[in-house]
Amino acid sequence: MTNTQTRKSQNNKIRFITGCGMLAAFATALQYLEIPSPVSFIALDFSDLPALIGSFAYGPVAGILIEFIKNIIHLAVSKSGFIGELSNFILGAVFVGIAGILYKHKKTKKWALLAGTIGAFVMAIVSYPSNLYIVYPFYYNFMPKEAVLQVYQKLFNVNSIEMAILIYNVPFTFIKGLISVVISAFIYKPLSPILKGKKR
Repeated sequence: MTNTQTRKSQNNKIRFITGCGMLAAFATALQYLEIPSPVSFIALDFSDLPALIGSFAYGPVAGILIEFIKNIIHLAVSKSGFIGELSNFILGAVFVGIAGILYKHKKTKKWALLAGTIGAFVMAIVSYPSNLYIVYPFYYNFMPKEAVLQVYQKLFNVNSIEMAILIYNVPFTFIKGLISVVISAFIYKPLSPILKGKKR
């Protein structure tokens, strides 16, 4: 490897670390800015957006790393006994990981939208078992299962937690992912030269 290649490799590593750090900090900040939903214990945030951008700019590993860092930092103020952060990481990693893998093979705007949409769809599917078997069983220690169901029943005619999660949580998760995909379509191109250290 020549000196020029070595220098380029080192610059790429520095750019990767710096870019991931910056995006992770942004993701952490966005994780604190929650928008309440009709179901009181579910909130909307846009903290997956920086991870999605990182996945497009540096690859799927970067996106997953950003998801990991933001949730590790958020553990300091966790109100869910770390279960919420675990679920957030699992779903976020699925979302940006799949989107990043697909985008890596064809780097066009249309393909980025498709890759992000597929990632959001798979995330929504994974959210069903994640909520049903990881998140909610933990929450039942603090809020009885019947009380959780009653919150949903104020909005929908459901008679089970399984149905409630399928009707509300799964579409909610998909829409949350789609919002990040749409926003990324507008801001990724202007940010790309900065993240990759390229001149416009």
